Amino acid sequence: MDVHLRALAAGQYDILAAWQLMAAGATRRMIDHRVETHGWRVVHRGVYALTNAPLTQHQRWIAAALTTPDSVLSHASAGACWGFRPFEASFETITCPGSGGRRRQKGLLVMRSSTLDDETTIHQGIPITTAARTVIDVAAHLDRKQAGRTCVTEDVAAPRSSVSSRRATRACRTTARARMRRAVRSSCSTTREWSRPF
Repeated sequence: MDVHLRALAAGQYDILAAWQLMAAGATRRMIDHRVETHGWRVVHRGVYALTNAPLTQHQRWIAAALTTPDSVLSHASAGACWGFRPFEASFETITCPGSGGRRRQKGLLVMRSSTLDDETTIHQGIPITTAARTVIDVAAHLDRKQAGRTCVTEDVAAPRSSVSSRRATRACRTTARARMRRAVRSSCSTTREWSRPF
């Protein structure tokens, strides 16, 4: 492996993607040879770990993000990477440009978005949605207390994010208010049902 690829692998926690190798001149046959003779492990289709040691969490994150040239770590996985909230699952979540629904494949939940422009960055060497975009993506899954705590964390983690902290904060608060309205409507509906004469 040439010096360029060694440096690239070192900056990616010993994770390399087939599309990176092929851009550097490798062929599919050469990559398969490395897998067979040098102990490269397949983490995801076309993504390889160059060591046999157990994967660290950072290796799992970057392996997920490198599955395509345009994919980035996102949603709950990005939230954990930014340090907003823990996420322990058998899969990582990534987002790719485009439209369409989400799909599951081994070890991955793949989302699509047509609004990723200026909302991705590199964090600890990992392609990822910006801190503020991540807050917006995970806000729908947070209760009011979690949303507020996550917004405070976002301000500390990435005050210069390309998406303003105010937008992220509004998203959190809007989500929390929507949850409260749904709860109130549900409560009122239940009350009306019980108040009807038998």
